[in-house]
Amino acid sequence: MRITKLEKKKRLYLLEVDNENQVYITEDTIVRFMLSKDMELTLESWKEIQTFAQLSYGKNLALYHLSFKQRTRKEVQLYLEKYEIEASIIPQILDNLEADKWIDDQKYVETYLYQNQLSGDKGAQVLKQKLSQKGIPLSLIEEGLQEIDFSPIAERVVQKLAKAHAHKLPHRALQDKLLQSLFNKGFTYSQAQTAVQNLELESDDELEDLLIQKELDKQYRKYSRKYEGYELCQRLTQALLRKGYDYQQIKSILRDYL
Repeated sequence: MRITKLEKKKRLYLLEVDNENQVYITEDTIVRFMLSKDMELTLESWKEIQTFAQLSYGKNLALYHLSFKQRTRKEVQLYLEKYEIEASIIPQILDNLEADKWIDDQKYVETYLYQNQLSGDKGAQVLKQKLSQKGIPLSLIEEGLQEIDFSPIAERVVQKLAKAHAHKLPHRALQDKLLQSLFNKGFTYSQAQTAVQNLELESDDELEDLLIQKELDKQYRKYSRKYEGYELCQRLTQALLRKGYDYQQIKSILRDYL
């Protein structure tokens, strides 16, 4: 077997053997095997070149992917599969990258959780889910989560949420909204309840009156087209209860409204 062509093609080189067998190789492959045009190859050396070329190309691809940001072993694996690197070679590439600390799932978890502590809004359950989706072993995730006090994060999140919704919802509905939002973000019931209690929310009677009046007008326009009398009163009462208004407050405003 003889090398009949060895040409640079952007980042890779085109290697042709006996004017028919072609493979793209990296510069590392050329250096390792000291390749040159017209060089004679054995079948064994040709197979070695192909294997090493795939390994070198795959590693270069992975390093390019990693140059933009930190990634997990699973993310790099999927990237290599996307570019059709041979499945038998991918584990070796990943092991090499881990040995050189280009991939470090434990460090990835630490960084991810630290960023959430600084400015994130997620509790342990959501973090566990998101890290699991990135292929991180559960043992590493749980180990990292055990080191974190989520109470300050929950309090930061609930303060932001309260600021956004305080003038839009009645007192009870606001509390329910804050609790549900914290649950959805992965905080425990205890963490959510404590964070909401620490806000020391106070009911604003004047604001509540304005809100219920506005909501009643809206619901009245909706239900008065189909109902009247007792049935209309019941529909309005149920609608306002669902919105978080107090039953006695509802009875009082409906007495004057209808």
